[in-house]
Amino acid sequence: MAALLLATTAHSQLPTLGDGNDMSVTAERKLGDKIARELFRDPDYLDDPVLDEYILGIWTRLLAAARARGDLSSELDTYAWQVVLGKDRVINAFALPGGWMGLQLGLVNVSASSDEIAAVLAHELSHVTQRHIARMSTQQAKQLPLLIAGMILGAIAMGKNPEAGNAVLAGGQAAAAQSGLNFSREMEREADRIGFGVMTQAGYDPLAFVTMFEKLQQASRLSDNGNFPYLRTHPMTTERIAEAQSRQQLAARPATAAAPDLVHAIMVARSRVLSNPGVDGLRAYAGEADGPQATGADRTRQVATLYAAAFASAKLRDIPSATRIAARLTTATANDANAARFTKLLNAEIAFMAGDFARAASLVDIAGATRPELMLGARARIQGGRAPEAVQRLQTWVAVHPRDAEGWQLLGQAYNAQGDALRAIRAEAEAQVAHLDYQAAIDRFKAAQDVARKGGRGSDHIEASIIDTRTRAVQSLLREQALER
Repeated sequence: MAALLLATTAHSQLPTLGDGNDMSVTAERKLGDKIARELFRDPDYLDDPVLDEYILGIWTRLLAAARARGDLSSELDTYAWQVVLGKDRVINAFALPGGWMGLQLGLVNVSASSDEIAAVLAHELSHVTQRHIARMSTQQAKQLPLLIAGMILGAIAMGKNPEAGNAVLAGGQAAAAQSGLNFSREMEREADRIGFGVMTQAGYDPLAFVTMFEKLQQASRLSDNGNFPYLRTHPMTTERIAEAQSRQQLAARPATAAAPDLVHAIMVARSRVLSNPGVDGLRAYAGEADGPQATGADRTRQVATLYAAAFASAKLRDIPSATRIAARLTTATANDANAARFTKLLNAEIAFMAGDFARAASLVDIAGATRPELMLGARARIQGGRAPEAVQRLQTWVAVHPRDAEGWQLLGQAYNAQGDALRAIRAEAEAQVAHLDYQAAIDRFKAAQDVARKGGRGSDHIEASIIDTRTRAVQSLLREQALER
């Protein structure tokens, strides 16, 4: 995990600079998968298609820039390169072995632009491309991967519950080795330097690297109580900000009047509602629809306020208010095609929450749709008695995106709605595979085999053969997983 750049992270637990040959690419990928399995099980794990698509757009540009620069070798392309969202309000992000990235909504909440999110992700990406996790001490080489995994997970838990996190970290071996596991300042500077190059190569504003550093430095001062120094940002943050400012001046673009970024405003509004789901918080957001920010001259703030108010009202099941506020939002975003798209999606969500599945389905076309429209449109069609339409589109989607767990889960629901138990169970199994939970996947595959043997509806030789093949493949993955313990 990265301690650098972030207020409360676990990166500071990792070992100091080594020769880079102690952990193979394969071993690093497996270690990352081991930790990612736990992230998917975490109650704070969030699969929100709208926010996922937005973050993926930033992430994809950064990966392309890293490849163009030569930072991302063909060997590293075997890594996951996936960002996992968490709904915690803590300002945090972290890099994991094997190309897994964690991003808490708290960081999205404080960002002023997509450039600032790109600055954080570029820094974390650079920790992985430079293989900082593999460049570690040779001491206790065989036990080190498990030690790191336990400490990373403990640090994640610490951000939400200090007592629980401390319990995870309380193992004797982990405690004994704690003081020796720190990312070096050289690694932090290297990630700063390379990450800056990656984000500017991707076309993001270099000034965002400085502004995000300053926000994270402030958050670190506010959140650090001194009880767990290994969670604190490395020292010399002021020096790192000064270095970032120097780079920014060298790479600065001519000053131009920036157009209002309504899409980012919408994403931050959505993130804030999702990360503060309590009734009091939702009521506060909903009440802002009648305040000055919803009617003022600042269009960006107006759109953000209206979106949060409408979304929060829908979460409170106050559908009349949500519909009324969303109508105002539709007017406010009418001249911005990208923002209007997300307003339309919100209107569809409100209709879905109201139980008006026909209207929700009419607002989102799933033919050739991107993921947010497909996920919501498929749900509306399944609930509205039009499951065959959802099945056809979802089958195509998961064939291209086999690691989309929600896509598989929705496909399973669609099959169930059609009474096709065999394919429904197989889809449920594939969803577990996508979340790296191979034991749960095998349990579902075996249930599908039982259905196939009994000749249930939808059973055929081709589908049964696919299930048998997938069962063997996942059993092999589970055996590998067991050997790593």
